[in-house]
Amino acid sequence: NVQQNVEYGLRVKRVPKAERRTRATEALRVVRLDGYGERKPAQLSGGQRQRVALARAIVNTPRALLLDEPLGALDLKLRQELQIELKAIQQQLGMTFVYVTHDQEEALTMSDRIAVFNQGRIEQVDTPAVMYEHPATAFVAGFIGTSNIIDRDGRMFTVRPEKIRVLPAEGSEGEPGTIRAAVYVGPFTKLVVALDRGGELTVVEQNLETSSSD
Repeated sequence: NVQQNVEYGLRVKRVPKAERRTRATEALRVVRLDGYGERKPAQLSGGQRQRVALARAIVNTPRALLLDEPLGALDLKLRQELQIELKAIQQQLGMTFVYVTHDQEEALTMSDRIAVFNQGRIEQVDTPAVMYEHPATAFVAGFIGTSNIIDRDGRMFTVRPEKIRVLPAEGSEGEPGTIRAAVYVGPFTKLVVALDRGGELTVVEQNLETSSSD
C-alpha cells in the first residue's frame, strides 16, 4: 500500500518501525495525501501517484532532490496545479530541487534559477525574470518563451510577442506589415505579422474587451 511504499527507503536503511511510520505519515502530510496510507496504487489518480513518488523521496531527507520530467505524463491542468504544489513543498522543506524539464513555461514557473543547456553546454544561468527579459544568446531567446529575432541594418533585435503593439496603418509610427494569420487562444489572440522590410513577427494581444467573434 501507499504507506509501505513511502516507508521502503527507510526500511532498507533499517530505521526502526515506529520511526518509519512517523516519518512516512509526515511525508504524506507534506504532499497532501493524509489518510491515503492504506490505499493501493490502483486506487490512486496519476497526480496522486506522482505525490507518492515525491513522498518516497523526501522521507529520506536528502540534501538535494533530482526531479526528471516529473509531470510529463499528466494532463495540462493537473500539471499546472502540481507545479504550484511542488514549488510550495520545496519552499516548505527548504530542500534543493534540481528540476529537469523541456517545458519552458514550467521552467519559468518552478525555478529560482534556470540553466539552459544546448548540446551539453550551458548557454546561460540566471533567474527566470533575467533569463526571459535579457537572454544572453539567440538560442536562449528562442528557447525560453517565444521570441522575435529581427535583422535590421546588420543588427539583431529580440522582441517578445507581448511587448509589440499592432496599430492602424494611418498615422502610426513603427514598421508597416500585414497580418497574415490570427489565432484565438481564449485570454489572448496570437497574430503573425509579415513585415514590409522583411522578417516576421509573432504578436500576442490580450483579449481585454474583445471576444472570439471580434
